[in-house]
Amino acid sequence: MIEKALTSADVEFVTTLHGDERASFHVLLQPRGNQADRLLRAIDDLALGELDEAARERETPEGEQAMDAGERALEVSLQALRGAGSTAEGRLIEAHPLDALKSLVEEVSADEVLVLTDPHYVEEFFHRDWASRARHKVGVPVLKLFSHSRV
Repeated sequence: MIEKALTSADVEFVTTLHGDERASFHVLLQPRGNQADRLLRAIDDLALGELDEAARERETPEGEQAMDAGERALEVSLQALRGAGSTAEGRLIEAHPLDALKSLVEEVSADEVLVLTDPHYVEEFFHRDWASRARHKVGVPVLKLFSHSRV
């Protein structure tokens, strides 16, 4: 489960987590981009000392623009995973990401879930981040990873 395009460092990291064992990736991407997310991201940016990023949060695409950017990010991520020798398929989700994740885990009989995002300190503090919530919902181990760089 991701919220933006995977970087090359992210792809290398997730494709080597299990050594030489081949993994299949079923990627869910929900682009961030509503008002509540914007406020939380700005607070996270301030906590990290990234004042310029906090000021730019109002420029984050919303609605249809966020979905268009999400489609591109998903395609880039899938191509990168395939380029690294993995099988990968994915889908963009608009609402209820944890319900979509639970359904996907059941549909493909997933062994584990990887949640790869930027740090979201406010959500993490209150255990409202995707990984914390998924641990109580999906029935398989959930590994939380932080993106290697901000894109």
